[in-house]
Parts: sequence; C-alpha cells; structure tokens
Amino acid sequence: MIVGLGIELVDVPRFRAADARWGERGRARLFTPGERAYAARRANGLESLAVRFAAKLAARRALGGVALRWTEIEVVRARGRAPGLALHGAAARAAERLGVRRVALTLTHDPACCIGQVVLESDA
Repeated sequence: MIVGLGIELVDVPRFRAADARWGERGRARLFTPGERAYAARRANGLESLAVRFAAKLAARRALGGVALRWTEIEVVRARGRAPGLALHGAAARAAERLGVRRVALTLTHDPACCIGQVVLESDA
C-alpha cells in the first residue's frame, strides 16, 4: 500500500545560481559526503547535485513534510544499480511511523531541469 508520494522539479539554472552563491558551505549543508563525492566524479556534477536535491524535496514531501536535516535523506547508488534512498535520523523515524517497507525513487535530469519522484510503500 502506498503511504507516501512526492515529486519535485528543480530548475537547474536557479540551482546553479544558488550553488555559486553558497558554494561548498551550501553543499555541505544539503548533501552527504558520499553524494558530493559522486557528483565530483561526474562530468555533469552540478546536474547530479540538482537531481539529488529534487529527490530530497520529493522524499520530504512523501514523508509528510517532517522537519529534518537535508543530509538525513541520502541518494545512494551502488555500481550498476539504480539509485535509491537511505534515510537517517528524523527521516528514518518518520518512515518507521508510516510503516515504510519499500522506497521507490525515480530521477531524471537535463541541463534545464531535474525531477525526483519518491513512492513509499508499506506491507499493509
């Protein structure tokens, strides 16, 4: 049964402007070390961060808008596998309260925009 659904669109030029303003300090606030390292290895690293931000916004919406740190939602990707979400701290507790057993994540991006979609499912 679906217990949470979130979708978010991020404008890449707007994200680029915010990144230029806040730099590494902003990245450290929004992204885990693993997410920043992944983006640093990519030719389109800023798009990778923007789509991860879209996923975090979508996950936050799916969790019911709970207050949490951005780094408590982490987009993870094992080599050769689709991206997934790891929830930590307040995000993990919110998912537990909802009875979440499965998390589905879809990401898409291009130079203009990024979309993240999250579906949270329980066994009930």
